[in-house]
Amino acid sequence: MLTFEDCQALCGVSKGVVAAIAEHEHIPAMAAAEMANYLCENAQGERCIRRYILDDIKSAESKGDLKHAAVLRAVLSRFVETHPRATPTSGT
Repeated sequence: MLTFEDCQALCGVSKGVVAAIAEHEHIPAMAAAEMANYLCENAQGERCIRRYILDDIKSAESKGDLKHAAVLRAVLSRFVETHPRATPTSGT
């Protein structure tokens, strides 16, 4: 039987990214791990994840939850570092 940790490891992103997707899409973490696996198959999907995290940061800031926003900024930084296709280029 696969555990959540197994699924998260297979999707190729951190637990923080999975949590950010779950938060943004209002879905369980297991479904978010599956979604991350699918989205990371191409640059457009990786940019979608980046947008989700940015939306989550904006939401946290609007609620005054600066600690959560800071955590999400760190998640975003690590995500774009490990998934360079997540950052749009001038030609796309």
